[in-house]
Amino acid sequence: MKKHNFVLMLTIILSLVLSACSSNKETPIEATLPTKEMADQMIAQVEQPALIELQADMVKELYHLDLALLEEYTIRIPMMNVKTNEIAILKVKDAKDIPAIETAIKQRASEVQKQFETYLPDQYENAKNYKLVTKGNYVLFVISENADELVKTYDSFFDQK
Repeated sequence: MKKHNFVLMLTIILSLVLSACSSNKETPIEATLPTKEMADQMIAQVEQPALIELQADMVKELYHLDLALLEEYTIRIPMMNVKTNEIAILKVKDAKDIPAIETAIKQRASEVQKQFETYLPDQYENAKNYKLVTKGNYVLFVISENADELVKTYDSFFDQK
């Protein structure tokens, strides 16, 4: 009888311990830096042509984005219209809006490609090989000859849990 009670108690305790350890809640993916600092560090680590910060009115015009969907963002575009390099880091307020953000970014990529299709063939190829990366509520859009290196640097801004 004592052995049976011991096994029963042990089973109950183990079930409680295991259920406490396994949580169905996903831990949100958060960056260690604000978007502006991420972009600054990416550009410092991976050389890019001269880029300028895109202002809010131009974000709406060039990216077709509703800024109300974003918690924070940083977008850098070429200072001169002879390069396609762009870096956009967007933190979305609500994850349900990420598909809309990705659609807007794909439209932007298409527009850049069309702009350079007959103008500068090397930059057209660069624009065709853009990167679009989503991590949690963050979306990264990169057009660069060194896009893979920029994505690797971007990945380093997120805590690995």
